[in-house]
Amino acid sequence: MKTVVAAALGECVHIAGVVNFLRLAEAAGWRTVFLGPAVPIERVLEAARREKAALVGVSYRLTPETGERLLVEFAEEADELRAAGVRFAFGGTPPVAERARAIGFFERVFDGSEPSEATLAYLKGQPATRAAEADFPQTIVERIAWKEPFPAIRHHFGLPTVEATRAGIARIAAARALDVVSLGIDQDAQANFFHPERQNPRRRGAGGVPVRSADDYRALYAASRRGNFPLMRTYSGSDDFIRLAEMYVETINIAWGAIPIFWFNQMDGRGPWDLESSIREHQRVMAWYGERGIPVELNEPHHWGMRDAPDVLFVVSAYLAAYNARAFGVRDYIAQMMFNSPPGLSGAMDLAKMMACLEITAPLSTAREGEGAPFRIWRQTRTGLLSYPLDPDAARAHLATSVYLQMALRPHIVHVVSHTEAHHAATADDVIEACGLARRAIENALGGQPDMAADPAVQRRKEELVREAWVTLEAIRKLGGPGVTDPFTDPAVLARAVTSGLLDAPHLRNNPFARGQIATRIDSRGACVAVEPGTGRAISEEERIAGLGLLPGRE
Repeated sequence: MKTVVAAALGECVHIAGVVNFLRLAEAAGWRTVFLGPAVPIERVLEAARREKAALVGVSYRLTPETGERLLVEFAEEADELRAAGVRFAFGGTPPVAERARAIGFFERVFDGSEPSEATLAYLKGQPATRAAEADFPQTIVERIAWKEPFPAIRHHFGLPTVEATRAGIARIAAARALDVVSLGIDQDAQANFFHPERQNPRRRGAGGVPVRSADDYRALYAASRRGNFPLMRTYSGSDDFIRLAEMYVETINIAWGAIPIFWFNQMDGRGPWDLESSIREHQRVMAWYGERGIPVELNEPHHWGMRDAPDVLFVVSAYLAAYNARAFGVRDYIAQMMFNSPPGLSGAMDLAKMMACLEITAPLSTAREGEGAPFRIWRQTRTGLLSYPLDPDAARAHLATSVYLQMALRPHIVHVVSHTEAHHAATADDVIEACGLARRAIENALGGQPDMAADPAVQRRKEELVREAWVTLEAIRKLGGPGVTDPFTDPAVLARAVTSGLLDAPHLRNNPFARGQIATRIDSRGACVAVEPGTGRAISEEERIAGLGLLPGRE
């Protein structure tokens, strides 16, 4: 193991930057030796020789003129070590860093403007200057490993014209703000891309960029080929799923597919398919991606959460999503967990819900004999779409605190939702700012976040949710009846889980498929629970399901 020695030099007592540098060095696999504040030059060099240091880091944050004289002296005294192969790095304020660069002695000079992941990349031995696509991992699994312990950062982006979106993507990529551009396309692109006769010119650009040809996708992807060469992904669409998937792979090298089970059809008015048929089609496209080794995200749970379903059904849908992905050949599964859905959840109960999702799905990643490649679950967190306040300062605070809470799960991917969400679709500048806010929250968390998951109230709620979720899952299993091999993947059974009311949400009232009869409220703990209509009394899943009057194999 290589050793790095670091100190604040001369009379400088400011050591926060040095400590952070050494923390990152430990994450990169270095043995670290911290010498402390105000360390004389000779003591630094003695320690470097004694510890057989491969790298020496020094910091100075006082007067630039004094710092320059000190660093010149340091360079003269340390030249023999540098000639022997020892590397030297400097960190300080921008004015001192400018003087340090001019000396020409230090291999790398940090002025505090660099994100922590850039410092980590240096400590991992990655090139300081990256200008080619080959320098940046171009699959999400490789990108996650490359960024560790920092999560990959994703943000949604799509403006009402292709040209504005193309220019925005170029700006975002050049700023190296994120790792994944999540391309937001308009409704006609999702439902009617291959059916121009069904497109409505009045809807053009509604909800995202109006891509209308494969060349539009190619142009948007080409705009991302700069800066840190972010990956790109987009919606699976709500019709012609396989044709869209084929085009996405060819035009934007789609980082992963995002597919629901129960949505993007006639039930939510976003596609032409009926419920049971759309489930079957979604399973087909899962298998298509799985066969090609492309990761898949089932963005299922948050659709229920955004419709005020109780927390337990959020957990149930998370299990069904992971179960179906595994059953249909997906090997790298991205588990999306949208916090703040519904918006009134407390942080403790929100965290407990997500921990329940992870606990109930964890056994699925255990390889079974003869199965071959493992089923890997990658954690992705995000802030709730409906949770942002309109006030911009409050919205910024909400973004930062939500991301900090999410970091309790040590996500592999953080899907940043811009602080402008309640007011307007994010511009390129909004995306860059939002990612910067999120990155700071992430760095603070990685610097020593308290173990919020250990809170007894969080643990009790997690266990309660897992226990209750299995009650509902067993009820769904019983819907299959004789002759159904696997109720959790059978499209007819899954559709019946909705039409019977086992899966339900208050916002689904007057829905063509769902009952919309369930009632929920946020209780005194800040949890979203099912309640008895009329009285508001919280009820268990056993009570709720008993009231549905179900028989095995029937609604």
